[in-house]
Amino acid sequence: MNWLDRRVAVTGSAGVIGRRLLNLLSSQGAVIWSLDLNPLPVEVNAKGIKHYEMDLGLMPPEKLVDFDPEVIFHLAASFERSTETADFWEENYRNNLVASHSLIEAANKCRKLEVLVFASSYLVYTPELYLGNREGYTCKLKETDPVGPRNLCGSTKYYTEGELEFISRIGGFRSIFARIYRVFGRGSRDVISRWVRAALADESIEVYGEQNHFDYIFADDVAKGLCRLAIADDCIGPVNLSFGRARGIADVVTALTKLIPNLKVDRIDTKTPLEGSEADISKLIQLTGWRPDISVEEGIRMVVEYETKRRSLAVASRAYFINTCAG
Repeated sequence: MNWLDRRVAVTGSAGVIGRRLLNLLSSQGAVIWSLDLNPLPVEVNAKGIKHYEMDLGLMPPEKLVDFDPEVIFHLAASFERSTETADFWEENYRNNLVASHSLIEAANKCRKLEVLVFASSYLVYTPELYLGNREGYTCKLKETDPVGPRNLCGSTKYYTEGELEFISRIGGFRSIFARIYRVFGRGSRDVISRWVRAALADESIEVYGEQNHFDYIFADDVAKGLCRLAIADDCIGPVNLSFGRARGIADVVTALTKLIPNLKVDRIDTKTPLEGSEADISKLIQLTGWRPDISVEEGIRMVVEYETKRRSLAVASRAYFINTCAG
């Protein structure tokens, strides 16, 4: 697909994946309709982008229908990866279930819509496959593996997959469910970014369950993968989107130590079950002829550079403000 002048809608566009996706599409000449609860960060190239700052669940359908997109990337979601609290039930219902249903209703009225790419999650797979296993064991998860959502977020992701599958089955637009694994990236709230910010501030990082293994994927690669899935004509239904290699938390700490030698680590014992999850990305490679290529080490290097620069700018800005006030 040539993205030049193609009409593309992106929800959750201010997030760590969304902003990379916007820049990628914008650089290729797409006409973009963007929606998020938050304004777009300054790092987003706003050329060709019409941004709406609003709640997707409360969005009047005409906002999207009048734009009449050819492609929709649905990224908007709320997450609570660790222990879910009672407060998250309402947030999950509103920002995941209701918001996705509202988007699908509006999308079904868009006459030119060809494909909707939904950012789903590996959390839809039954946790018995990859959780609570012995140390060092990882399970390579396939799209055909049993589903049994691990938590509230996984449940709403799977529900939305089902709703989209029904639309496709009755002759509606084509839908793709990108089951994304552990995302990290520049300017994110993920644990790797939080550790980098803490380390640069000379604070200790708290490390739980160092024996856990996750399949990490850099946000820039997620954006590229979503675009490649959208243009794969034979692609429909679930597709794993990750690097395709499980890495231990210990590997992440080692990579951080090489870049931040004075890293202080508080290792905390935990009795939670060990996780060993890894994506089988055979289907992704077969459909797109592409695979992610930004390793954990390379991604962490980019995060450190980003946070170091942001920290320097903040210090310079603070110094300028103090000097201006003093003058």
